[in-house]
Amino acid sequence: MTILSNLISGVSLGSIYAIIALGYTMVYGIAKMLNFAHGDVIMVGGYLCFCSTAYLGWHPLPSVLLAMVGCTVLGIVVERLAYKPLRSAPSLAVLITAIGVSYFLQNAALLLWGSDPKVFPTFFNFSGKSSWSLFGGQLNVSYVAAITVAACLVIMLALTAFTGHTKMGKAMRAVSEDKGAAQLMGIDVNFTISMTFAIGSGLAAVAGVLLCSSYPTLMPTTGSMPGIKAFTAAVFGGIGSIPGALLGGVLLGVIEIFARAYVSTQLSDAIVFAVLIVVLLVKPSGLLGKLVREKV
Repeated sequence: MTILSNLISGVSLGSIYAIIALGYTMVYGIAKMLNFAHGDVIMVGGYLCFCSTAYLGWHPLPSVLLAMVGCTVLGIVVERLAYKPLRSAPSLAVLITAIGVSYFLQNAALLLWGSDPKVFPTFFNFSGKSSWSLFGGQLNVSYVAAITVAACLVIMLALTAFTGHTKMGKAMRAVSEDKGAAQLMGIDVNFTISMTFAIGSGLAAVAGVLLCSSYPTLMPTTGSMPGIKAFTAAVFGGIGSIPGALLGGVLLGVIEIFARAYVSTQLSDAIVFAVLIVVLLVKPSGLLGKLVREKV
């Protein structure tokens, strides 16, 4: 039962990583850039949800919707102001800009909300209970864990259907393949990339709420380590692949929880990154990634 409980916790944590990794995957797959400020968008979503619930007394659902709208707008603004002028710039310039945006968001949150950790409100209590009791009380499954896994699966299926069967999704795939050819076919490349940032940032808000519900401490640096681990999950599964982000996130979460439980809480992060190194040595494109050879 202990192993099963750890497995459920690992899948739940991995589902959060997977939702965050989907944002990395979409932006990299379409814009061919790494948005390292993505983890801090998670933090902003958590604060928006916290403020609307704790200070305004809103119901959880409108609070989550507000966080999604706020992060979506933030993603579009960041893309227009910080990344759009660098379309033709070297990748190093984009990377440095992303790190700068990350520090800007962290310090803006520090000025607005202070450095004191906030206790995130409990959203998922039904009839005074926060978990299911199974097998005569030997196993408890929290509502947060179940909702997190369900949300991850729904988001992945919705994104897969969106990119495969809608006009905007097909435009995103075309821009991912060849921006020049897509523009010649009448696709607005700038608008398509902006929509990619908008969708990724909206998903970051959902991930922020789920993360803070599972680990109810909120501070300006809340999104930093989950953001790095989600990027690791995206690379692990094959960056640019939506199923790869899901697989990488879940595997990463399970490895982290089992490393904490059976090896060392201090070494769990090191073990996670060591597994990534081993996987990339064996399969450089990730578990579900495709190795693309450039023709000269």
